[in-house]
Amino acid sequence: MAEVILMPRLSDTMTEGVIAAWHKKVGDPVKKGDLLAEIETDKATMELESYKDGTLLHLGGDKGTKIQVDQLLAIVGKEGEDITSLLKGGNGDQKKDEKKKEMPEEKKSAEKTPARPVETAEKKSPGIDISKMEEVVLMPRLSDTMEEGVIAAWHKNIGDTVKKGDVLAEIETDKATMELESYKNGTLLYIGAQQGDKIPVNALLCIIGEKEKIDIDAIVSAAKSGVTTEQSPADKKEQAAPPAANPEQKQISSQQPITATVEKQSSVENGRIKASPLAKKLAAEKGIDIKTINGTGDGGRIIKSDIDNYKPGSTSKAAEAGGGLPRGVLAPAVVTGEEGYTDIPNSQIRTIIAKRLGESKFSAPHFYLTMEISMDNAVSARTQLNEVSPVKISFNDLVVKAAALALRQHPAVNASWMGDKIRRNHHIHIGIAVAIEDGLIVPVIRFADQKPLPQIAAESKELAGKAKNKKLQPNEFTGNTFTISNLGMMDIDEFTAIINPPDSCIMAVGRIKETVIRRNGSFEVSNVMKVTLSCDHRSVDGATGAAFLQTFKKYLENPVSMLL
Repeated sequence: MAEVILMPRLSDTMTEGVIAAWHKKVGDPVKKGDLLAEIETDKATMELESYKDGTLLHLGGDKGTKIQVDQLLAIVGKEGEDITSLLKGGNGDQKKDEKKKEMPEEKKSAEKTPARPVETAEKKSPGIDISKMEEVVLMPRLSDTMEEGVIAAWHKNIGDTVKKGDVLAEIETDKATMELESYKNGTLLYIGAQQGDKIPVNALLCIIGEKEKIDIDAIVSAAKSGVTTEQSPADKKEQAAPPAANPEQKQISSQQPITATVEKQSSVENGRIKASPLAKKLAAEKGIDIKTINGTGDGGRIIKSDIDNYKPGSTSKAAEAGGGLPRGVLAPAVVTGEEGYTDIPNSQIRTIIAKRLGESKFSAPHFYLTMEISMDNAVSARTQLNEVSPVKISFNDLVVKAAALALRQHPAVNASWMGDKIRRNHHIHIGIAVAIEDGLIVPVIRFADQKPLPQIAAESKELAGKAKNKKLQPNEFTGNTFTISNLGMMDIDEFTAIINPPDSCIMAVGRIKETVIRRNGSFEVSNVMKVTLSCDHRSVDGATGAAFLQTFKKYLENPVSMLL
């Protein structure tokens, strides 16, 4: 029987989607898992897979068409099948009405209209398809590369009243920590994972509704028969009740680091204290120096229970080695060390970085071009600009502007390898690699060639702050056409960077250093900076990359030309 596919809700705030591309046309055979279309949401462009086998019988709109969530997107069925009744129903309402006539009265309220991606098709038990129950909330795909999410925090407890728009939880994806809002009213009856647990996209996240009208055990049983979270059966039984208040009975998160010895992990990393906001607040209220506490959370992170259980300790003095040995003979050192190691589970961001950069390095044939640039005029110009600019302009801001203007003249560098074609982008979106605690993320300055330096400086600062606090939204870290990675502030002279897909090039920027050069028959000191351009040889040739660098150099050595 033909099946209607409705526009799914691919982000927490999505109300409509735009057909960015169809990967199948009417009459094509479709298999479960085949890519049907690319859907542009309010936050990113995402891929939609088929969740059944058959023939594509109807498309709800051409490329560029806007379709509301839960409206007709496509119909898949048997070749030659009559779909007239489904088309009359428009968004599938007629089909649902026919089903409701055959359903018991108490089951009608459990039906839900949105079609969901392929993973939910497996979540079935006899008589129940939880993907169609409006009381069921499944883990949404909150970024274009997200495969699973980690529960960073719950904002509601079992038994709490929930209203449409209330924040249910904070979900850590592969790129950011995002808030998940409820799209219905009711009571929170069940949560499918505790704080710190991983849960795959489209797995059971929670149940919201009226306890008297739904069978929670049946829904949980149906979910267990399909995709489940990374928890033991014993853990899942206890999820229907609120977490125990006693810290001694708190379950250990699956994200907790595994240590080979009983050694405590450091709660200080790169000079920063790793502690939850609540732990910091409690420590300040109790007058506890948080630096003296060893955290028991993920990666040595200080959590609330560490503050609650804190007892001031005493420091012991090392025993002094005694004399009595002949002069010139050293007393053997007393070694009390213990061999050990600590396994730190990979974060979502670290896992995706490893996957994507591994694919880039081993699939794209990289070549590298290094150029030395005199920064004397740039140093002077920056000092003058900051005397009148409302925002402090950095050298990296000058690099971003120069690269954007150079890309305008060399569109072959502002490109992407698409397999059967090379896509030359007409827009210039510069990605800036930012190091964060969990790895690396690339915020994007859109239309950088059209923005003045103060605006680039302000956006760079704002995006870097959001990145470090994991507050970036999907539209702020997607869509880059060229990337810049700058390690100059860490005294790195030069380095090579791995291309950041879908870009064809990434520029690695080193520090500005004083170098003695010979000029006009005499020696003088000059400020010099080295940059290395990594290029994908499939889409960018050596001469093309070199010509781009020459233009880039011209702008930085004559900064006033960037203001014309």
